[in-house]
Amino acid sequence: MRTLSSSDHHDTFLQSREKGIISLLCVLAAIHVFVFSAAFPFFNNVDEAMHFDLVLKYAQGDIPHKTEAVSPDSTSYLALLSSHEYFESPDQFTDGKLPPPPWALPPGKESLDLAIRSALWQTHENYEISQTPLYYLLAGSWWHIGGALGLHDGWLVYWLRFLNIPLIIGLIWLAHATARLLFPDNFFLRLGAPALLAFMPQSAFYSIGNDMLSSLCFGLTFISFIQWLRAESPSAVPAVSTGLAFAATYLTKMTNLPELTVITVAILFKTWHDIQCGKFRENSRALAAFICCAEPPMIAWIIWCKAHFGDATGANIKTQYLGWTLKPFAQWWHHPIFSPHGFWTYLSGELGTFWQGEFWWHGPRMCLPGTDDLYTLLSLVLLAAALPALSPRLPAAASIQRHALQLSLACLVAGLGFFGLMSIIYDFHDCPNPSRTHPYFAFGRMLLGTLIPFLLLILFGLQRLLTRFGDGTKWITLGAMILAMLLLETVTNWPAFSSPYNWFHLP
Repeated sequence: MRTLSSSDHHDTFLQSREKGIISLLCVLAAIHVFVFSAAFPFFNNVDEAMHFDLVLKYAQGDIPHKTEAVSPDSTSYLALLSSHEYFESPDQFTDGKLPPPPWALPPGKESLDLAIRSALWQTHENYEISQTPLYYLLAGSWWHIGGALGLHDGWLVYWLRFLNIPLIIGLIWLAHATARLLFPDNFFLRLGAPALLAFMPQSAFYSIGNDMLSSLCFGLTFISFIQWLRAESPSAVPAVSTGLAFAATYLTKMTNLPELTVITVAILFKTWHDIQCGKFRENSRALAAFICCAEPPMIAWIIWCKAHFGDATGANIKTQYLGWTLKPFAQWWHHPIFSPHGFWTYLSGELGTFWQGEFWWHGPRMCLPGTDDLYTLLSLVLLAAALPALSPRLPAAASIQRHALQLSLACLVAGLGFFGLMSIIYDFHDCPNPSRTHPYFAFGRMLLGTLIPFLLLILFGLQRLLTRFGDGTKWITLGAMILAMLLLETVTNWPAFSSPYNWFHLP
């Protein structure tokens, strides 16, 4: 009779408490997002003011169809809550202090200050006006719920930012479901990926914007496509869910195009394989279901953009506002990204901000020296450790696991390649970021669609790196990573907690 080893006991313990652990991770992730969302004042440098204005337009049933200024309804909130702390430092003011928030001023002075601020905001053009609509429709509904609950002024605007709390909970459950589907017997991956996600120090989790919904929608596309791949008999159900999630990903954020292109290529390969195996006819129903669900919403939005904004994506509005122009093809190859130093600058910028985010504080970006390099090296080492299992010649992973990990890597590489190309082809003129002196399109939040596949890939790499050690070593290493992330994030973001403009100081 076989006796249970300590590893067996460990697995049995985890399995019996798995749902409870995931629920606890959801609670901890919600607290994590709430605390840091509340600590940061409005409106950050990651276009939060423009996203907020767009949410209010959608909440009022005004789907923008042309270039517009910030709406008068938005300016009252922007005037009340906008902090100087992201863009300006105390030494830029005559008394060496940042101005206090309007609600801390005497009543007469408060009214004058709000009137001046509001008039200034009304001169701003909303360059995010052509963003895809799904997040703004969702956030507009969330805004109405907050209003129905009796929230107003700053409390209502923070309520809008707190939409990220149910989104992070959804991401935790989806990461667990994906890991459970791919690695049903691997408790380290099933619990490790949600745990790492719950404490990830990505500042986009604390901002009004479509980045978190982007992660959720592409995560749904990813798991739905994996279910479609592993289906033993032809079925339209996973194809329908893949198509709907695919369309939702597109309608959430246009920068998800690289990942969606990878999924499209994978579907074409699957179709070619079906033709080669004589299975196309029996599987064509699923393919048709995918096309019917994915294509109409996307085509409708392309037609809308072309009719109202002049191009198929609506991106020209923002590039024209920022002053970007396309370079002649011959000038592409003079970009510093083609040097070792330039390539590392781009890669560490992308992966560093993918982990940490892009908030500024008094001008410079909020990050400790060396942390971008640290997160980049960590990512590259774990990705390199996972690579051998992606080869079909090595039986390190089951077929469906290998395909999923290959797909994850392809999505990451496609995103990095796309934004590398964006860095090369544009002349950024007087734009502050990216700029002519730092011509790198290094905004990691735009890669967040790949978040769940990326975490599964690096956790798989961590497991392979520690394969000679016991389960305890893997969990201790993961725990140390999470504690280090939390410590670095707390130290980095600590100045925000004392901001007189934040949620903790609202009147």
